[in-house]
Amino acid sequence: MDIINIVDRLEALIATSLKVPVAQRTLLDAKKVQELMDQLRLAVPSDVRAAEEILVKKDDILNLAEAERRRTKSKAEDEFRTRLNQAEVMKEAERKAREILDEAERKSSRMLAQAETELRTRTAEVDAYAAKALRNLERQLTSNLTSIRNGLALLSGVETFEVVAGNNKK
Repeated sequence: MDIINIVDRLEALIATSLKVPVAQRTLLDAKKVQELMDQLRLAVPSDVRAAEEILVKKDDILNLAEAERRRTKSKAEDEFRTRLNQAEVMKEAERKAREILDEAERKSSRMLAQAETELRTRTAEVDAYAAKALRNLERQLTSNLTSIRNGLALLSGVETFEVVAGNNKK
């Protein structure tokens, strides 16, 4: 039986008991009051135990909630650190990629400048070689032309001979 039910029965007993009007008192049946008091004594410990169980359950629920809060907070902090590290890794990767691209551009520019310099040098060398070869060819052709003219002059009876230009080779 619960305490409230016993208290309600005690109030009903008082309300239905005999009243002494002049003394403003109520006569109670001692046996019934004693029974209700015994029931109250029996009920209090069971209700107190139920309340203690509720308090223990409340404490357990609070402890579980606190553990869950800690776990959730720890998980959130770990995820935050992971994402922060990933962001830092990405920033570092982007920085290194920029450095590599910058270095590649510098190397490419140097190689291009070097290739252009080498091209100008080789072009100048090729032009010089071609000019020298053409001068040599010109001397040789002039010498051959002089020889041909002298041969023709000799055949036609002209007694003047030109000096062959190709006799003095360099």
